[in-house]
Amino acid sequence: MDHRPEYHPSHYDGPPRPRPKRAVTDYGATTVQWMRNRKPRYKHAVLPEVERPSASYIVDMEPPSARFTNAAESIPAKALHSSLNKVKHPINVVKWTPEGRRLLTGSTSGEFTLWNGMGFNFDTIMQAHESAIRCVAYTHTDDWLLSADQTGIIKYWQTNFNNVKEIQAHSEAIRGLAIAPTDSKFVTCADDTTLKIWDFASSAEESTLTGHGWEVKSVDWHPQKGLLVSGSKDHQVKLWDPRTGRCLTTLHGHKNPISKTMFEPVLGNLMATCARDHTARIFDLRMMRDVLLLRGHEKDVITMAWHPKHKNLLSTGGVDGSIMHYLLDEENPPAGATPSLSPYDSPDPQNAPSQTIYPAHSIQYAHDFTVWTLDWHPLGHILASGSNDRVTRFWTRPRPGDTSFMNDKYHIGQAAAEAQGTYDRGQHRRQIREEEEQEAEDEAEGLVDQKLPAKSSVPASLLPPGLTLPGLNTAADGTSSALPGIGGAPLPSSNSSTLPLNFPPAPPHLAAGGSNGAVPPPPFGMDPSRLAQLIASGALPPPPLPPSGGPPHANSSTPAPFPGFPANMQLPPNFPVPPPNGAGHPPPPPPPPPPGHPGHGMPFPPPGFPPLPPNANFPFPPPPGVLQQAAGGNGAAAGGTEIGPDGNVRRRGPLPSQQDSLKAEMRRGNYRTKR
Repeated sequence: MDHRPEYHPSHYDGPPRPRPKRAVTDYGATTVQWMRNRKPRYKHAVLPEVERPSASYIVDMEPPSARFTNAAESIPAKALHSSLNKVKHPINVVKWTPEGRRLLTGSTSGEFTLWNGMGFNFDTIMQAHESAIRCVAYTHTDDWLLSADQTGIIKYWQTNFNNVKEIQAHSEAIRGLAIAPTDSKFVTCADDTTLKIWDFASSAEESTLTGHGWEVKSVDWHPQKGLLVSGSKDHQVKLWDPRTGRCLTTLHGHKNPISKTMFEPVLGNLMATCARDHTARIFDLRMMRDVLLLRGHEKDVITMAWHPKHKNLLSTGGVDGSIMHYLLDEENPPAGATPSLSPYDSPDPQNAPSQTIYPAHSIQYAHDFTVWTLDWHPLGHILASGSNDRVTRFWTRPRPGDTSFMNDKYHIGQAAAEAQGTYDRGQHRRQIREEEEQEAEDEAEGLVDQKLPAKSSVPASLLPPGLTLPGLNTAADGTSSALPGIGGAPLPSSNSSTLPLNFPPAPPHLAAGGSNGAVPPPPFGMDPSRLAQLIASGALPPPPLPPSGGPPHANSSTPAPFPGFPANMQLPPNFPVPPPNGAGHPPPPPPPPPPGHPGHGMPFPPPGFPPLPPNANFPFPPPPGVLQQAAGGNGAAAGGTEIGPDGNVRRRGPLPSQQDSLKAEMRRGNYRTKR
């Protein structure tokens, strides 16, 4: 596995350190307890013992499905965990997967993040959209996921988050997305003041609903009926018939821009709306009027969520970071407030004023900034919230006998919690640091299989031109540059007049569009300027004279080329050139060894190697005398000399002898013991 410093920092190396304790919410115990002890709901059956505020009743806790009529015990008043990405962005969307095992969050960076639904640790992250994600929705068959972003693009996802389709639905940001109960249609709303109904299978637009005078901020499809509701910035709530595209009615309960509209998911008789007038309203579809007015927020109400099991429990989130929980059948008036009568209890329900409902529980400091999204777990025991403070937070009901949550920093504020001793800033920082390190480790482990390419800043090239390796990034010119020390080399010239002797011809596709006679690079990617520096510093000797002993172009001011370089190659400035008369060049090699010496008359290639074919082509100029040997000529003269391609005789030094080297080592006392 490659070492990737961007995902494996140095302080994660070494043995695994002990993991910090995590808050884990396991719904299995309560569900099993309920399934073992549940009885048929007879009308006059004896009720079981009521849960009491004592720790001994923890084993008797039941899931929300076991107590439909007791929504007060499902109010999520206790903060469980706060999850943060390594690279933090505001959270626009939170959505539980249909089976409730993971929580999906969408951020302004276009990323999907999956969090574990029980331990709340990081599962995986992926780049889903190129712009901010605005809304997501699962089909009722739990087989597909739709997501929409700021640029008006909708994407189809399978449950394994394989993106199978992408459509440009609107020209502006999509603000709402809802799927029909039959999963055959879905509706979108956007900032272009329109709603569009789409066929799910073909992704074809079926109708466009117009009527709002400003940006449409929310849309929802009734859970059982063919009915749509939309809320707009023009302060209007409209009900639509999706079959004909006709607006059925317009509700004017709010006097400010609408933030969210939702149908009640259990029975579908109620509809909730919230707006920037600091209130939320409950409409009864049977009377087509608002029956409840929800107060308690001090700032604009941005989002809300119905409980999936209790039809009378609604949670709202505000722009100031507060979260309120309302019991719609309990007024809960504060001290000094005048009680009001429900329209259902009035002799004239159609004309009676709305009843004012206050929060059954409020969390004033749930987040530091705006709460953008809320979503309940399918079982109804955990509420997830996403905020502009880049935090995804999990909430649940407190255990029986637990009263410490009322004095935490989310209820009374950080300063008051520090004064009471229920919050330690230093301990909180350490906890946050440990959690961030743990999330980074989980993210590093989750990204191992994504094959992120290693980054290299070394531009040197040691590969032949055009060679690439599998799994590596390819540069724009077709060369590979993803491994340290291996980069792309420029392609050679296709002009045969500038190539050295026996240089292999360029491929046909390169010969057609060559580099117009450009000088090819030196062999092995050597840099002439670097070579000049080495020669000037004395690290390398100056190059030898040509075989003729003088410059071949005596009447030209251009210095003679060196062996293996093209004739028209321009040398870099201050390149040391030997004098034409031969003064200053290295001394000639030593005389050949006497006859009988092991190095005398050593052929090329050495014994044991196959002979070279007569038409052998070399990617660089061959050693002198090799062509004559390959052609069958007498390229090697007696006395350790060679005959070059131009007929000149060159002497070479003696080759080392293994026998003499062994005797020298034995004289030093080595290799004397028999094995």
